[in-house]
Amino acid sequence: MTGHLAITRDMIDITTHLLVAMLAGGLIGIERSYHGRPAGFRTHVLVCMSSALLMLVTMYQASWFPAGGQDTVRIDPTRMAQGIMTGIGFLGAGVIMKEGLSVRGLTTAASIWITAAIGVLAGIGFYFPVAVGTLLTVCALSLFRWLETLLPAFYYAHHFVTFPREQAPGEADLRKIIAAHGFSVSNLSYRLDNNGKVFEYRMVIRSRRRSNAYRLAQAWSRNAAVIEFRITPT
Repeated sequence: MTGHLAITRDMIDITTHLLVAMLAGGLIGIERSYHGRPAGFRTHVLVCMSSALLMLVTMYQASWFPAGGQDTVRIDPTRMAQGIMTGIGFLGAGVIMKEGLSVRGLTTAASIWITAAIGVLAGIGFYFPVAVGTLLTVCALSLFRWLETLLPAFYYAHHFVTFPREQAPGEADLRKIIAAHGFSVSNLSYRLDNNGKVFEYRMVIRSRRRSNAYRLAQAWSRNAAVIEFRITPT
């Protein structure tokens, strides 16, 4: 009877660990899914639960390790946590994508990383930091997004514009046009293309106002000498 009660308590305890991990991962995943990220609700739930499951291997070693094994072998739970966090690094790298000259997915990768950490805590039954960590993570992903929009920040973009070789403006004139639309220029480079018939400027531009990009685009579109241009936010 005692053995039966012990097994029942373990089953309830294990189920509680996994449900807490599912709830914590789900709350973080909902925020990611809402914003259309590649790793969303289900991904975060599975990451958190898998971390919890692996930690249960060490927390309940007496249930699966042969009797008397604890007298000869000691298992360090922290080694399992280290292995989990190493493996999660590969999953996080998978959601980081390079789109042109921009990189996306860094925040989602970070959310996967912390979800794994929360799952480890749920797996060992450390519920208070699970609750606090989940709350702070959701706040960081949602409320801090709103805060970022209020903070002053520069708008950066990769910009290139091409002209017929004989109609290309000089560098000084180009800088004046861009400065007139509220941008400063850095990393300016030049290139001849199409057998020397096309002259291209490439640069990084910076402004305090994102709307200046539209103004600059309109100016280039009205310039009959411009063959092609691109403004790509970074």
